[in-house]
Amino acid sequence: MRDDKPTAEETALWRRRLAGQANNRAWTLAEKAGRTPAEREEMLDAAHAAMFFWRMVGSDRQRAHAELLLAHVYAFAGEVVPATRYLGRARLVLEASETAPWERALVHAVAANVAFAAGDARLHAEHHQAAAHAVAALTDAEDRAILQATLDVLPSPEQRS
Repeated sequence: MRDDKPTAEETALWRRRLAGQANNRAWTLAEKAGRTPAEREEMLDAAHAAMFFWRMVGSDRQRAHAELLLAHVYAFAGEVVPATRYLGRARLVLEASETAPWERALVHAVAANVAFAAGDARLHAEHHQAAAHAVAALTDAEDRAILQATLDVLPSPEQRS
């Protein structure tokens, strides 16, 4: 048994692992159709856990991605105020620097989800269409599949009618 405290590097490594695990769990639940109330709570908890750990060990971009995840799960929960706040904060970082095509697709998908939760049909349709076009244009098959899974659980503009 080890009596000494973990090094700063060991602690940071564990925090990164926990952030990644919480992030992945929240996204898995976000991509699930028909979540139970317990899964909805777990999704929110996991997204907050990811944010908690990324604040300790993450870059500005990692924290922005965690805020995007929080916006997404709050939108699914029908909590428009925190969803809008987290989306705005994430966009400040992600749109202020070089954004990868998959990140642009993700921002539009989450923005569509937040707009749907807010009842803004015009903005929902605009972002949903932009996300669909951005996903279709992705050249990396893995990125396209991941983003398509996100799009697949979003309400489409046609569902609003």
